Amino acid sequence: MWVEKYRPQNLDDLVDQTIAVDRLRPFTKSPASMPHLLFAGPPGTGKTTAALALARSILGEAWKNYLLNLNASDERGINTVRQRVKTFARYSDESVGIPFRIIILDEADEMTQDAQTALRRIMEETSRITRFILIGNYSSKIIDPIQSRCAIFHFSRLEKPDVVKHLEGICGKEKITCTRDALEKIYEVSRGDLRHALNLLQSSATLGEIDVENVEKAAGISGRARVGEIIQFALKANFKKAHENLILLTSVYGMSERDFLKYANEEIIRSSVKNLGTISEILAKYDYRLVVGSNPEIQLSAMLAELGTVGAK
Repeated sequence: MWVEKYRPQNLDDLVDQTIAVDRLRPFTKSPASMPHLLFAGPPGTGKTTAALALARSILGEAWKNYLLNLNASDERGINTVRQRVKTFARYSDESVGIPFRIIILDEADEMTQDAQTALRRIMEETSRITRFILIGNYSSKIIDPIQSRCAIFHFSRLEKPDVVKHLEGICGKEKITCTRDALEKIYEVSRGDLRHALNLLQSSATLGEIDVENVEKAAGISGRARVGEIIQFALKANFKKAHENLILLTSVYGMSERDFLKYANEEIIRSSVKNLGTISEILAKYDYRLVVGSNPEIQLSAMLAELGTVGAK
């Protein structure tokens, strides 16, 4: 996987996060001054990479032994906090000369409220021997008592010139022919998410030369065009045609329901449909229903039917 193969190992190699790196660099020279950290920002902007690079710099060659890296969205309950995190955080071994242990909690904003409350207590009790690096897309979903104990770093979405330059460098290392238009198309599809951009670059490379056509094939952009057609059928109250194409897109071509909603929103915003505000509210409602676990096919079918009532006005 190129995402791992080309993951920066040092803070200075991070792409387009100068402000965050400048604030983190002093901790590598004076670890004792480092508080608990909270990294927030969009996906694929280097938050986890920065945390791992910082841990390597502070812990040295023994970093793997004194670092606990958990995905909090998978292990987000209070039992994980009480068992794995608490046990690791409270174990002190000062003989090896490391300043403290480090615990990285990725997607910490998905932790339950009870788990976050338990975590706050552990952070208080073990601050002498353990530092926490919490990572999430939204710092607002972290409870205030934890936020107040952390230095907060905001990671911004990556700019096109930086991403394109980084992708060009990888193409050179892999000895792959690419066009600038193709790399700009990758940026357009990934929307500043470097992880997504690298995955798309590698997928495009399997099709041969990295050009716009192969990028579109790898990204399934033709499928996105079908989303626009489905929305137009729905707005014209042609529910049967819209539903048939929806089932074809999700069941045969494998587009996820969440991606369908995302592309539907993009298509609607780009178009000149009436009642844009009402339509956006409808999409938001069904997006929330999918998040809480409702049946995807039933919900998207209901959404198409409701769009038909709006389009008829």
